[in-house]
Amino acid sequence: MNLFPVTDESLKKGADILKNGGLVAFPTETVYGLGADAFNPQALAKIFEVKGRPHFDPLIIHIVSARALEKVADMSLLDNETRKKLFLLADNLWPGPLSIILPKNEKIPGIATAGLKTAAIRFPANEAAQKLISLSGTAVAAPSANPFGSLSPTRAEHVRDGLGGKVDLILDGGPSQIGIESTVLDLTGEKIKILRPGGTPREKIEGLIGSVEMSGDESGIVSPGQLKNHYSPKTPLFVFSREEIINQPSEAACATIERIALLFFDSSTRDAWRKTQKPLKIAVIRVLSETGDLQEAASRLFEILHEADNSNITRIIAQLAPNQGLGEAINDRLMRGAVVS
Repeated sequence: MNLFPVTDESLKKGADILKNGGLVAFPTETVYGLGADAFNPQALAKIFEVKGRPHFDPLIIHIVSARALEKVADMSLLDNETRKKLFLLADNLWPGPLSIILPKNEKIPGIATAGLKTAAIRFPANEAAQKLISLSGTAVAAPSANPFGSLSPTRAEHVRDGLGGKVDLILDGGPSQIGIESTVLDLTGEKIKILRPGGTPREKIEGLIGSVEMSGDESGIVSPGQLKNHYSPKTPLFVFSREEIINQPSEAACATIERIALLFFDSSTRDAWRKTQKPLKIAVIRVLSETGDLQEAASRLFEILHEADNSNITRIIAQLAPNQGLGEAINDRLMRGAVVS
């Protein structure tokens, strides 16, 4: 088996694989990434092949420090105001779950950015990820280490089960701390926009650089995570608000369903639901955060969805989170993973 715990030896082995054009799955604070040398087009092509990822979906470039920005971005194309905002963000939110879209350096192959003149760049906070990138001597392009469109991996076992022997090395650094992908922020347009909500809440960004817009899907695919259907479990997923889920599922809705999973945001909603429901054939009941803590809920989202997806059930019913802070990212993942009605 190609899965090894994170050690100095395994990190060096991973770095050698990257230098030689191979693929390494590695832990980050968000989710596990599937990495390749960002400057090697042949290695990058393997990512798309292994994941079954369409080539129009760009990758995120991971760097070892903010000082490495100039190796992957063309800083000469930024005006003074944009530079000030970039450095404010980098000084305060890097390393961390924030990917910033900037003009790309011409040395970055087009396959990494889906032919776009921009690239999403991130400095991860995970120590193992930092050491791997540093030892490799390059930048590392990495989407999530899972089959395209499926649930993101927050444990090395998720990578093994999803991609198996297609990856040269899987580094096991334990469960992801944040458990949800990075926020993607575009600094290249007339208006600064969040293209994908994620591990850095909008409020933190706006506290540094002022108001930013939440982008819809009208601008095309210029960032990872913008497809309408993504992050999907194998089992059909349906999402409801707090008010709706308290009355879901009704006896009529469950009449032909043998095994379902209910995923509540907090314990108060679960308890309110229990008071309104007659006994039903509920196979799995889980709560993202007993106290309604958004950070805890985000860190447990994919973990619990993986568990439910492997519990021999026929339907997952999930509650949306409060749409603020990390709740925006939680709801984004649930809505994109849900069955389209």
